[in-house]
Formats: sequence, C-alpha cells, structure tokens
Amino acid sequence: MTVRAASPLGPGLRSGTLGAALLLAMLLLPATGRATEEFARQTGKKCSACHVDPSGGGELTSDGKAFLSARASAGKAASASPLRHAVRFAAGFLHLLTAVMWFGTILYVHLLLKPAYASRGLPRGELIVGWSSIALIAVTGTVLTLYRIPSWDALLHTRFGILLTIKIGIFLVMTATAFIVTFIVGPRLKARLAPPDPRKKEMTSDELAAFTGKDGLPAYIAHKGTIYDASGSRQWAEGIHFGKHQAGFDLTEALKLAPHGEDRVFRLPAVGKVVPVPASATDRKPLHLRAFYFMAFMNLFLVLGVLLIIALWRWW
Repeated sequence: MTVRAASPLGPGLRSGTLGAALLLAMLLLPATGRATEEFARQTGKKCSACHVDPSGGGELTSDGKAFLSARASAGKAASASPLRHAVRFAAGFLHLLTAVMWFGTILYVHLLLKPAYASRGLPRGELIVGWSSIALIAVTGTVLTLYRIPSWDALLHTRFGILLTIKIGIFLVMTATAFIVTFIVGPRLKARLAPPDPRKKEMTSDELAAFTGKDGLPAYIAHKGTIYDASGSRQWAEGIHFGKHQAGFDLTEALKLAPHGEDRVFRLPAVGKVVPVPASATDRKPLHLRAFYFMAFMNLFLVLGVLLIIALWRWW
C-alpha cells in the first residue's frame, strides 16, 4: 500500500474530527494562574513588579497601584464598550474554530489516516475550503492582534509579542506552501498523470488512488490484491466509509481491525487486480512531486510548532 502525503491545505475536513478534538482539548485545558496574565503580556514584566507576593496576586506594590490607576483612567471608555467586547469575542471564536478545523485535519491525515489523495492534485472544492480557512484566519488574527498588541515595542519586546510574531511567521510559511502547491506543484501533479481509466483490469496503487468516488469517478478499494467497486454501496457514499476510510486504497490491513469480516468486501463487484509499480517508475520521483511531499510533511511540523506556542502562552 503506497503512503501518500497530505495537502498543506488540509484535505477532507470531515476526516479531521479526532485531530480537531485533540487540538481543542489542548486549548481548553486549565492553565496555572500566574498573576494577571493580560497585564504581564502587555508590560513584559514579572509578577513581582506589581505584586508583593512574587508568585502574583494579592496586595499590590506602589508601582502596581500606579499602573492599575493609570490603566483604569486610560481604558475606562474602551473597556465599557459592548461592541468592542462583541467584536473581540467573535473574532476569537472564528479564529479558534477555523484553526481547529484546519490544523486538526492536518494532524488526523498525517498521524492516523496517513495515505491521502492529494498527490494527484487538489480537488476544486477542497481548494476553496482551504483558502477560505487561510483568509479567515488572517483576518481574525489581525483583529485579535490589534486588540492585544498596543505597539510595535510590545510585539517585539514582550514574551507574548515574541511568541505571537513566531506564530505569524509560521502561518505565513504555511500560506506560502499552500500557494506553491495550489498554483505551481498542483497543476504539474495533474499533468504528469494519465486520465484515470476505470476499464483497466490491472492497476498500480498510484492508479488505484485516483478512484476516490469523487469527480465522477467510481469508488474502488483493494483487498488482498483484488480491486472491488464500492460505488453502489450505501456504506461508501461519496467514497467515504463511516467517515474513516477513503476509497482508492488497499484496505487489507485495515479490514483486520474492522467490526465485520471479509464477506462484506466479497459482496462488492470485483473489477481488477493490483499490480506492482514498474521498477523504472520507482527510480527517481520528479522534482515537483518530491517538493510536494517535503512541503506536506513540513506543514505537519509547523502545526506542532503552533501548538507548542499555544502551550507556552498558557504555561508562562
């Protein structure tokens, strides 16, 4: 069974349930309280600068009282605005929701599903979803940054600002790889492949991967070297089996963990055989295909980097 890389855009958002749950759990886990986090982020100072107790909280020092008084005078009107709070809440909710969907899907595809169909080019619908997510994250992230960062100095010289700058840099790298895959690598991936022919009786695993049950193609699966057509099965609607298995793959190993036996597969029409990839085709992959794999797996580590930054925000 050939393992193919996932798209940096995070294909198949419905498959990202588990990854999204993991990300959401990390975001919602309670963090240890360390004074007033909002003030510490803005000033870049330790808790002992404003509190008598070095661990934060409780009685204020003279500097702490002066800071609190100045903040109350300067921000009274802004903090009292219901519209300001509503906009910030809406932006934060949409930002988190979109990030959970995008990052959670990338984690799910790479760590659990592993094989993906994007190495033949990205479907139009998933490109729309992916770029919509990128645009929404960019807009909401900008709004949140304007609310949380009062100046360039706070962005570059406070813990919160530095971590935010790193996170923005990671997002820009992921956006750049999505642009390259969409407009440079993607068209070449499609151009290098012959149009899928469902009449073929012998297919390599790469050829089988085209038959995902989408774009008018049948949903083919393989088991012990035989290819079966699952297009007519209600359990394989749109090429997806109970939200977990994608058509276009050899499911011999996956079937060992299924709650049913081989008999369910044998009920499907057999349409061909899986054959090995010719030796000449495995010698050296084209540069654009190798670039696709590199950027896909790089995005996996970038997502882990963003999660690390979120953990550091909550730990500090």
